[in-house]
Amino acid sequence: MAIEVGTKAPDFTLKSKSSGDVADVTLSSNFGSKNTVLLFVPLAFTGVCTGELCDITAGLGAYTDLNADVIGISVDSPFAQEAWAQKEGIGITLVSDLNKSTAADYGVLLDDLMGFGSVSARAAFVIDKDGVVQYSEQTPTPKDLPNFDAIKETLGKLQ
Repeated sequence: MAIEVGTKAPDFTLKSKSSGDVADVTLSSNFGSKNTVLLFVPLAFTGVCTGELCDITAGLGAYTDLNADVIGISVDSPFAQEAWAQKEGIGITLVSDLNKSTAADYGVLLDDLMGFGSVSARAAFVIDKDGVVQYSEQTPTPKDLPNFDAIKETLGKLQ
């Protein structure tokens, strides 16, 4: 079960790869300056995940206008994520939860998805500038998308 609103967000430092470099992305680096939207997706190169992150990329300005950084998290390697982003034109920061600890910390690790083993559920969290979860949603199935209108409404209240 996904962690609840009002919970201190578990901090993480995960690997991201873009422009040829592997870099650390730390959630708490946004604390004090901007809100963060975390989007957990099960697997790179799948239809629903690709559609979700391409749609977010196309509307990224709306999140920027709401003083929010959007981070996509999957259990794929940063190398697979970079190839996926390049192929599909995904423009948000993607971070690798290869050891699955962040999905577990947020309560969204599925034991098994269609025989592929454990992956993150599809889930969304809004973390405010103080590091507190203000929105928490794990979708009923990996095929369902989060409620992006509710996410934007939550962000609008945090400005």
